Amino acid sequence: MDTNYIIILALLIGCLATTVPVFMALFFTGMAGLVWIAGIDPQIVIEVLYRSMDKFALIVVLFFVLCGNIMTTGSIVEKLIKTANVLVGFLPGGLAMAGVLACGFFGAISGSTVATVVAIGGFMIPALLKHDYNERFSVGIMTTAPILGVIIPPSISMILYAMVSNDPLEALFLTGFIPGMLIIFGMSLYAYFFCKKTDLTPLPKPTFKQLISTLRESVWALLLPVIIFGGIYSGVFTANEAAVVACFYAFIVEICVHRDLKLRDVKKVVVSSAVTSATLLVIVAGASVFGEYLTFEQIPGQIANAVVDNIQSPWVFLLAVNVLLLIIGMFMDIISATLILTPIFLPLLSKFGIDTMHFGLLMTLNLGIGYCTPPLGVSLYISGAVVDRDLIYVSKAVIPFLLIQVAILILLTFWPDLVLFLPRLVYPSP
Repeated sequence: MDTNYIIILALLIGCLATTVPVFMALFFTGMAGLVWIAGIDPQIVIEVLYRSMDKFALIVVLFFVLCGNIMTTGSIVEKLIKTANVLVGFLPGGLAMAGVLACGFFGAISGSTVATVVAIGGFMIPALLKHDYNERFSVGIMTTAPILGVIIPPSISMILYAMVSNDPLEALFLTGFIPGMLIIFGMSLYAYFFCKKTDLTPLPKPTFKQLISTLRESVWALLLPVIIFGGIYSGVFTANEAAVVACFYAFIVEICVHRDLKLRDVKKVVVSSAVTSATLLVIVAGASVFGEYLTFEQIPGQIANAVVDNIQSPWVFLLAVNVLLLIIGMFMDIISATLILTPIFLPLLSKFGIDTMHFGLLMTLNLGIGYCTPPLGVSLYISGAVVDRDLIYVSKAVIPFLLIQVAILILLTFWPDLVLFLPRLVYPSP
C-alpha cells in the first residue's frame, strides 16, 4: 500500500478514535489529502463544498425532516400509534406489535430512523412497561423497529444513494416496501411467541364500533402516506414535490383539523428542522471533500480491480460487502457512509452484474442496522436514556431483533428478484 494512503487512513482513524465529529474527520482528512498530498489548490475544496450542497435532491431530505418534526410536535404520531394498537393490540404481544406497526406508519412519512425512535420509541417503551411487558424485550423491540424509518419509503438514505448512483428515486423507493413488510412480520411474530410464553394478558379486543371510531379519528393521519405514494406513483407529482406536499398537508391538518399545533409553535418547529437540516448538509459537505480525494486518487477503481482479481462470484462479493457494511455501520452514520461508499462500490456492481437498486436496498438495510449496534449506534443511546440504562444493557436487549433483521438481510441478498419485484412491476423494462 502507498505510504500516502497509509497516512490518510491513519489520520481518518485517529480523528474518529479521538471522538472528532465524523463530518470534521472526513473534511480534514480529505483536505489533507487534496492539498498536502495531491497538491490541489485549496480553492478547489471550496468549490467541492459548494457543489456538494447545491443538489436539488437534498430539498427532498430537508422537507421530509420538517414533515417529521411537524408530526412529532402535533398529534399525528399519537393517532398512528392509536390506530396500530386497535388493529393488533388485542393479540398476545399486541402492544409490542402495535409499536412495530406504528414505526412502519411513521417511517412511511418521515424517512428517518432517529426521528422514528424518538417519536415512537419514546412513547411506546413506557407504555409497554406500564402494561407489564419485560423491560429488556420492550427496549429491544422499540430500539430496533425504527430501522423501518429508512427502509420503508420515503427514505433519506435512499434519496442520497439515488443522488450518487443516478437511479430513479421513485423506483428505488419501491425496493423498500417488501423488505419493510418482512421486518414488520418477523419482529411481530417474535413478539407474539415471546409474549405468549410469559402469559401476559392482552388488551381487550376492540368492538367494531371502537375500530371505526379510531379509524375515523385517525383518517387525516393515515391519509398522509396515501397522498405521498399515491401522488408519486400516479404521476401527479414527483418524489421531490411529494416532500413539499407532505409538509403542507401536515401543517394544515395539525393547525386546522387536529388543532394540536399552535401558530406560536410553528417557528420552533421550523427552526428545529433547520438545525437538523444544517447538520445534514455539514455531513454531506465533509463527506464530499473526502470523496473528492478518493476520486482524484482513483481509489474506487483500484479497489474495484483488486476485488475483481480476488473474488469471482457475485454472491461471495455481496456476502463480503454485507460483513463490511455491518462493521462500518457500527462506527459511521448512514449519511456519511452512503455518500462515501456508494462511489466506491458502484464500479464493482457492473463487473459482477449486480443491479444498483438491489445493492442500494442492501446498503440501506446494512447501515440501518448500524443504528442499533455499539459503540456508536444512536438508537441505543436514545432508548437507554428513556429507561435510564447503560449501553451494555441496551446492546444485549437488541440482540434477538438484530438477528431477525440480519436473517432478512441474508434472504434479500441472495433473492434479488424479491427486492426488485415491485420496481419491475411498476416500471417494466421495454
